[in-house]
Amino acid sequence: MPNVIILDFDGVILESVSVKTEAFRTLFSFSPEHVDEIVQFHIDNGGMSRFDKFHYIYMEILKEDLPKEKFKTLSDRFSELVEKAVAQAPFVAGAPEFLIWATDHFPLYIVSATPEEELKRIARQRGIDHLFRRIYGSPIKKRAHIAQILRENHLEPEDVIFIGDAANDWEAARQCGIRFIGRNKPGDPDRFDGLPGLELKITDLRDLNKYLESHLC
Repeated sequence: MPNVIILDFDGVILESVSVKTEAFRTLFSFSPEHVDEIVQFHIDNGGMSRFDKFHYIYMEILKEDLPKEKFKTLSDRFSELVEKAVAQAPFVAGAPEFLIWATDHFPLYIVSATPEEELKRIARQRGIDHLFRRIYGSPIKKRAHIAQILRENHLEPEDVIFIGDAANDWEAARQCGIRFIGRNKPGDPDRFDGLPGLELKITDLRDLNKYLESHLC
């Protein structure tokens, strides 16, 4: 059994991925000839921070510079578009029950690409912030947060499971040597097809609850 469980947020705790997809479409609607490519890049890179996506989009898709002022405007506008909607998004099936059960058995952490202060506000609004030992977000990379959790708790990598919904989450787990469980939303493509080293694939947190419960001594 793990000693610590780390969860991503969007697509693992809340069904909020589509909110951010629509926000990218709205944010870059000024460039209709590129907007589909931009949205697809966002979808293909779940788990990457919006800040890294903005830089890539400007450099590689729009072929434009991204001055600090424009970057701040984009970041602020994106937060306006998503924060309220994410806070109102439904839970992934089984998430509230799982979190209440799991907090009695494991230290829980959130590690997400959402900006940390925004993430904490949303968790507080949803009434779940107290269930986590710490909530970590961007701009620090996920792998750095995972490494910090390992270091501060004197954990071996095999003591930790990370639950994510994107290949970038799997990559962060792989880089840190920890265990990984992938969540695929029903009806979506399998984002973990062919990736080695997955401990389990789940469709919701009821599956995760059953799996962990069955392994408790």
